[in-house]
Amino acid sequence: MSSRPVLGPPARRRRRPVQRLASLALLLAPLAVAAAILFAFASSTSDAPGGPVAVASTPPARDEPSAPTISVDGVDAFHVELRKPPRAGLVFDLGSGEVLWRRDPMQVLPIASLTKIMTALLVVERTRPRDPVLITQAALDYSGSGIGMLPKGRRVRAEALLNGLMIVSGNDAAIALAVHIAGNERRFVALMNRRARKWGLTCTHFASSHGLEPGNRSCARDLGVLARIAMSRQRIRRVVGRTQAVLRFPIKGGKLYLYGHNPLMRLGYAGTIGLKTGYTDEAGRCFVGVVRRAGRTLGVVLLDSRDPAKHAPKLLDAAFATSG
Repeated sequence: MSSRPVLGPPARRRRRPVQRLASLALLLAPLAVAAAILFAFASSTSDAPGGPVAVASTPPARDEPSAPTISVDGVDAFHVELRKPPRAGLVFDLGSGEVLWRRDPMQVLPIASLTKIMTALLVVERTRPRDPVLITQAALDYSGSGIGMLPKGRRVRAEALLNGLMIVSGNDAAIALAVHIAGNERRFVALMNRRARKWGLTCTHFASSHGLEPGNRSCARDLGVLARIAMSRQRIRRVVGRTQAVLRFPIKGGKLYLYGHNPLMRLGYAGTIGLKTGYTDEAGRCFVGVVRRAGRTLGVVLLDSRDPAKHAPKLLDAAFATSG
């Protein structure tokens, strides 16, 4: 009768190297995910020098779109005699970018509140119409034109402020929106200048979100590009096409009444659909106007014009008289 071998306790199986690595990877995976999230958050909230910016209430910006172009080479399609002409100007086709008339289109000049065209472009990219914008003391410490009725410590819809920005050229609205988007105006201005470089606006530099300082500078060509971009944005197009607006607003009476400055709209110039006026002592009277007639959409830019209400219609009349 054969004896069975005496069996001791079962020997521990040695894990293969591959199994050990797999187990280690499973343990480390949550840590890697957490680190990636923290890195992404830190990167997304430090867009400009000075540290992170709280933007939790603001949707992320879309990919920065490429800019349409305007070439100022070539010859004018028409000639107009202007008494005391603007220092610089442009008439162009908004669809194709073709320039029909030019006067020193690359001369760099102060642009006053035409600055707000870029402000509005960043606003529509980085906010939703119903976003609540907190009114801080910074917005109340404005100079120059303004809505003038912003309630400190209350929240106002972004779309109401966009109307105030573009219809009455509210410097207080510009500051409120800049602080909402970037944390403070300095960081917002950095976004404006970065976008100008991205779009190849070689004449353009911004010093504020509203344009009161002479450091806000551009040229007729760059402003034509900005007009083409702005009028491609539905929110901006809807606002600048208004001669006036009545908006819900958190003030006594619950309504805000706005009346626009566009000289073409005030004249009742047929087909006017936008865009923006500007004035300071340094810049003089500045204007970007857009008119659509018979399937053609033309833009006019005037910098330091003695009388945009006379210059713009005269130039546009001649431009529409040319073959499309």
